[in-house]
This record gives sequence, structure tokens and C-alpha cells, in this order.
Amino acid sequence: MGYVQIGFVIIMAFLVGVTFTSLLIPILQNKHAGQNIREDGPQSHMKKAGTPSMGGLAIIGATMFIFIFTVWTRHSFGSEFAVISIAFILFGALGFLDDYEKIAKHQNLGLRAWQKLVLQIIISVGIAWYMANYTITGTVVYIPFIGEYIDFGIWYIPFIAFVIVAMSNSVNLTDGLDGLASGVTSIVSLFFAVAASAFMFEMPMLFCSALCGACLGFLVFNKNPAKIFMGDTGSMALGGGLATAAIVMNMTLLLPVAGLVYVAEALSVIIQVASFKMTGKRVFKMAPLHHHFELCGLGEKTVVALFWMAALACCVVGLAAL
Repeated sequence: MGYVQIGFVIIMAFLVGVTFTSLLIPILQNKHAGQNIREDGPQSHMKKAGTPSMGGLAIIGATMFIFIFTVWTRHSFGSEFAVISIAFILFGALGFLDDYEKIAKHQNLGLRAWQKLVLQIIISVGIAWYMANYTITGTVVYIPFIGEYIDFGIWYIPFIAFVIVAMSNSVNLTDGLDGLASGVTSIVSLFFAVAASAFMFEMPMLFCSALCGACLGFLVFNKNPAKIFMGDTGSMALGGGLATAAIVMNMTLLLPVAGLVYVAEALSVIIQVASFKMTGKRVFKMAPLHHHFELCGLGEKTVVALFWMAALACCVVGLAAL
């Protein structure tokens, strides 16, 4: 395994991602699967109403196509392939249900929050239970920077389930500007592909490389002005898939390091809601964080570029932690 192999997989996934996305756009347009924009969001976003959503189908399709192809050529299908694929597809399916509800109801509200949370927890607990009982590492978690391993014991399953649910929702919150989530995720998934290669984790390396290429292929059409959005179909799949790949590598605690942009987006929402309920005042002009910067006067392209650079810097710190 090496960097040449990572590059080859990324290129293949990029080409398939571009192809799948270009074919999906007219299909979604014919189905009138347009995005419904939040009325309480930035007014500049209202012009995006009607842009095809559910583009995550192209990302999932391209990623799985290349992932299956590269694994098949090695005749090495196994448990790691299964758990990563199942998590990726199930979270994508959950996001698809949410997107379908939004489109059917012609509003920006799909499944109820508690419905999504319950389903996310069920999937995440299943993955955590499998990792605790049927893997070599069991309930041991690697602690970056200090290079130690700690056995979480009975706390492992709730901890891992929390990480997966948090990651899925954090990526979902990040998906609010043209090219933001797809660009950040391509950077973070590249980091985990490199980390997997360094520590000889073949399945996570192939998956993260394929995911990186698929996101870049989707980004061709998702960059500003976006011709398609990934929707919850894509964002939930990205979060669930990335988190599971990191867990399989026992690099769970590197997720908030390399994925600090996701964490910041989620924290901004939590802080905003908590502050308003307790004091009646808002900390940010608008949450998630990317909207705050927009309302501070920065253009959408500028905010996205800054977040991409922040993600790259965080991944460099993550490499140092290895």
C-alpha cells in the first residue's frame, strides 16, 4: 500500500463521481427534486431554491463502485469492508428518507429530529457493539499525541455510538454553502487515507481514497454556483462512513482533530441555542458558523475557501499527532 495507490483510487473515483453526478442532475430536475431553502437563513440563499438536491446518491454510488472494484481486484472482502460499507450505506439511506420527506412536503423539514436521532443511535450502537466484540482491538482506544492505549471497557459502546452520531450530524450542519461539505470532506478523507496507508489498514485506505475522489468529482458541480446539492443523503453518509473508517483504524480521537471544522460548526449551533435559551441573547449572528461569517460581510466563496484552508491545517496537525 502506498501513496501512488491512493492517488490512483482517487483519480478513478473522481472520474466516476463526475460521470455519476452529471447523469444524476437531469434525473433530479425531471423529478422536481429541488432544494427548499430555510426561510430564517441568509436571504442571499433564497435564489438557490429549486437547485437539485439528493446529490449524495452520486457520491455514495461513486464511492461504493470504486471501493467494491478495488477490493474485488484483491479478492479480499472481509469484515472491515462490510462494517464500513454498511455504515456508509445505512446513514445514506437515512439521509435519503429525510430528503424525500422534504421534497414530498415541499418544505425544509423532513423527518422529525427525534426520529433521525433514534435511527442514528440504533445504527451507531450496532456498529459499536460489533467493534467491541468482533475485532482485535476490542474496547481499546488509541490516544493521539501521547501515543497511549486506554481500555474503555463498558463505556466503549456508548462512546463509539456518540462519536458516529456526532460526526454524522456535524457533517450535516457543515453542508450549508456551495462546495463547503464536499471540499472539507475530500481533505479530511485524504488525511485518513494517508493515515491508513501509513499503518497498513487496507480497507479504510481504499474507502477513504474512494470517498475523497467521489467528493472531488461531485465538487465539480457543487462549487459556487452549485448545480446540485448533496442533501442529507450525502452529508449523513459522509459523516457515518468517515467515522466508521476512523474507528476501524482505532483513530477515533483523530476525528475531532482532522475534522475540527465539523466540530466547530456543531458547537456553534449548540452554543447559539444554549445562549438564547439561558440569556435570550445570541453569540453568533447566525448558526452554523459559516452563516455567521457570511453575515459579517464575507462572500460565500471566501468563507468556503477559509474553511477549506482550516480543514487542511487541522489535517496537518493530525499528521503530527501520528
